[in-house]
Amino acid sequence: MDAVLWIVGLLLLACIGLLVAGRSGLFMGVRPSDLGVHDGKLKPPSPTRNSVCSQADRWRNAPQRRYAMIEPLRYDGEPAQALPRLIGVLRRMDGARIVEVGQDYVYAQFTTRWLRFVDDAEFLLSPGEGMIHVRSAARFGREDFGRNRRRVDAIRADFERE
Repeated sequence: MDAVLWIVGLLLLACIGLLVAGRSGLFMGVRPSDLGVHDGKLKPPSPTRNSVCSQADRWRNAPQRRYAMIEPLRYDGEPAQALPRLIGVLRRMDGARIVEVGQDYVYAQFTTRWLRFVDDAEFLLSPGEGMIHVRSAARFGREDFGRNRRRVDAIRADFERE
C-alpha cells in the first residue's frame, strides 16, 4: 500500500509540475521566423507529424507531405469578402489570437488553455482558385495527435456556414 501511495504522490507531483511549467510559458515556444508567403506559397509542412498544409503537395521534398495534406477553405462570391469572413470565424474560436492581417494573408496563434502550447496558423487568399490556403503547425513537440487537422476542419465547417 505504501508503494501505491508513493507512486500516486509522484504522479500527482509530476502533473502539478507540468501544469506550473505550462502556465509559466515554458511550452509556448518561439514564433518561427520564416512564416508568411514566399513565392506564392506558405511555409512547407513540418518534417514531423505536427502540422497540416493545403499546399503540402507543392513541396515535393517535404517528408510528411502526405500526412500534412488538407483541403483548403473554398468560397464562392467576391474574394474581398472571404478574408473578413475567415477573421470572423477565427475571432469566435477559443484560444485564438489574430496576429497579422494583410491584403491576402492572415496569421493567427492558438494557445491551449492548461499547458499553453502555441500553434501557428496561416491563411493565404488565392482569388484565382476561389480558395484560402491554410497551414497550421505546433511549435512544440514532434506529434500533435491530429489537433491541427481538427482545428482546420472546425474552421472550415464554421467558414462554410457563414
